[in-house]
Amino acid sequence: MKLWDKGFEPNKLVEQFTVGQDRALDLALAPYDVEGSMAHIRMLKTIGLLTEDELCILLDGLKQIQKEIADGRFEIEEGIEDVHSEVEKLLTERLGSVGKKIHAGRSRNDQVLVDLKLFYRQRLKDMAEGIKNVFDTLLSLSEQHKDVLMPGYTHMQVAMPSSFGLWFGAYAETLVDDLRIVAAAYETANQNPLGSAAGYGSSFPLNRKMTTLWLQFHTLHYNVCAAQMGRGKTERALAYALNAVASTIGKLAMDVCLFMSQNFGFVSLPDEFTTGSSIMPHKKNPDVFEVMRSKCNRLQSLVSEVSLMTTNLPMGYQRDLQLLKDATFPALEEMDEVLRMLHFILPHLRVNRHILDDKRYDYLFTVEDVNRRVLSGEPFREAYRAVGMQVQRGEYQPNKSVCHTHEGSIGNLCNEQIRLKMENVFQRFA
Repeated sequence: MKLWDKGFEPNKLVEQFTVGQDRALDLALAPYDVEGSMAHIRMLKTIGLLTEDELCILLDGLKQIQKEIADGRFEIEEGIEDVHSEVEKLLTERLGSVGKKIHAGRSRNDQVLVDLKLFYRQRLKDMAEGIKNVFDTLLSLSEQHKDVLMPGYTHMQVAMPSSFGLWFGAYAETLVDDLRIVAAAYETANQNPLGSAAGYGSSFPLNRKMTTLWLQFHTLHYNVCAAQMGRGKTERALAYALNAVASTIGKLAMDVCLFMSQNFGFVSLPDEFTTGSSIMPHKKNPDVFEVMRSKCNRLQSLVSEVSLMTTNLPMGYQRDLQLLKDATFPALEEMDEVLRMLHFILPHLRVNRHILDDKRYDYLFTVEDVNRRVLSGEPFREAYRAVGMQVQRGEYQPNKSVCHTHEGSIGNLCNEQIRLKMENVFQRFA
């Protein structure tokens, strides 16, 4: 069955090529397709295109399909083009001619747009919750290890004292900024395109504000052409959101891989969270974080993929846009998997509390000693030169006491302020 059937069968090879992965991918859209159809037919009844009895019959039919989806019994049959066709076919088979009335006032273009907007909106909200879980864990670890010093680096050279509180907290606060980008994608998705039809509206007196209310969209996508131009724009916003989060997690994964090496020895994992070597008996590899790093690198490529698929397309629907699902749906699954794994494994990281006992880190404290001289009245440039000459002559002996008090420093992490920032951004998903 094809919603555009006009009495001829397309070439099978052409059909297979153009339908692509739709039947498999559209299963994820099935609950949203039913939800959108329920709102649409309720609206159709208010403008006189359905009777009260017809509405009740159709709602009962859609609720039955909804239950089949929830129970895992819904499938898109071979020869059926997409989820929209399957739902309409089932309604027509089960309810008769009233099932054929469900599509009045809409096109597959705005129907799939509604499905996608509802789907992306929910998945972005799920992503936000996953990010919040990781954030909470990182901030808890920051508090737990706030007094444990570690080396800070610039240019991969030993630089100044840092702390595990600072390290964990830095990734927590960076996730707040990433969540702002996720929220922007969420707000882009949270606009109702239903009623835009094929991108040029309808001569039916559709009540678009009504479906916006019933589907709990934040607002309408008012201009019907702009609503259709949202196809691709939403995916691009989603791609940037995934990119931002993946960039942060990939950097964290890289740090852990580096810090677990024997040359650093800053952190470790219990044996059961590592893998070994078939030839080297001593190996305990951080494979979880290596795979996580690679997954995050792959996720960051989504921006380029979506951008190239949508670049230079003219106004109006083009079949190119169908392939966006092939890229975004697996990416969302991968991000969900990464966030769940990170949330699971972070609490198992063991912190080395005695890193700075090693003399190789003595030079971390040169700036502290320069600052102590300045605080006692010595000009900064003279203090800098004096300590620098001690280093050059091999005479430098560090004073390893650290006193950082300003906001966001080792001694004043401001974790509660960072938590408040996260809560404020997270409210945008309420």
